Amino acid sequence: QLQLVESGGGLVQPGGSLRLSCAASGFTLAYYSIGWFRQALGKGREGVACISRSGGRTNYADSVKGRFTISRDNAKNTVYLEMNSMKPEDTARYYCAACVEERLMGYDYWGPGTQVTVSS
Repeated sequence: QLQLVESGGGLVQPGGSLRLSCAASGFTLAYYSIGWFRQALGKGREGVACISRSGGRTNYADSVKGRFTISRDNAKNTVYLEMNSMKPEDTARYYCAACVEERLMGYDYWGPGTQVTVSS
């Protein structure tokens, strides 16, 4: 089955940090731009960050610029999201997917997601 699988979520205090991982199963991640998306309870899904196939280009939502960093290691078939200075409004289920980088839009290989909760 072709799928992305997210990990690394959890409970963190405001101002804290987490690193999410997105691993590919059944296909080669290097062929795709990959992005992170999130959906808070009762809200629609929003794009967080996307990274190009080589890792040379990235695109971020305004709400996370300067706090979150997306990166990838194609040798490990994995994409990461480093989240710093976290806020309660970052609480959501986070998903990775193949993305259209310039539009911050996901379109395929959605994973089951990992829950991130920012609370004291």
